Amino acid sequence: MIKVVLIGSGNVAQHLIQVLMQAKNVNLVQAFARNPIHLSHLLPATKITSDYQEIKEADLYIISVSDNAIAEVSAQLPFENRLVVHTSGSSAISVLNDKNRKGVFYPLQTFTKGKEIDFSPIPICLEAENEADYQLLEKLGNCISQKVVRITSEQRKSLHVAAVFVCNFVNHLYLIGNEICEENNVPFEVLHPLIQETAHKIMELSPREAQTGPALRNDTKTIEKHLDFLENPEYKNLYQLLTQSIQHVKKL
Repeated sequence: MIKVVLIGSGNVAQHLIQVLMQAKNVNLVQAFARNPIHLSHLLPATKITSDYQEIKEADLYIISVSDNAIAEVSAQLPFENRLVVHTSGSSAISVLNDKNRKGVFYPLQTFTKGKEIDFSPIPICLEAENEADYQLLEKLGNCISQKVVRITSEQRKSLHVAAVFVCNFVNHLYLIGNEICEENNVPFEVLHPLIQETAHKIMELSPREAQTGPALRNDTKTIEKHLDFLENPEYKNLYQLLTQSIQHVKKL
């Protein structure tokens, strides 16, 4: 049984609490939150603390807070030589305080509060300073996911940048598409099959092979019509930048 203390109460922290509570061979002995009420719907009051001095002994301490707060939180932990990890995609392992053994337990997925998610297909990216600690992290990862991978801090940084492009930026484009639909009295749901097919296609084809559209075809008349249609200067500029990028890649 792996004893875990989770430190944090935000989006990722709450999803981890839920999956760790259900996982076999895992005992979530406690969660730390500056404001315990944020976790009161997930855990009984006896399992939540807001006092660093009351943090219980465990095999592993998972810090799941904003990137800017990781160093500060790890420095305030009132113990030494225990395994402490963070869940950040963009922070190096070195951001953790040197008084404890360091690691990373990074679930590569987008999390939204209130939306349940299946952890089993989520890649859990691991890093540790020594092999024994890595084995513990791997064991925990296998308790909640079917895909556990060893990733260095540099590799994780590149993954996080790539994830911003394929997830966060893509979702922003959904927002723009939704806005255009609303302004023209068209239900955004009409685009759902297109969105789904685009996502499914990438599972079988490379992004280069899957690319379609007026930019790839160099359909200048359609591109000009679209630019004339767009009144928002930011959206017009974004359309031009993406069109140019697609056409540049095509030439490579």
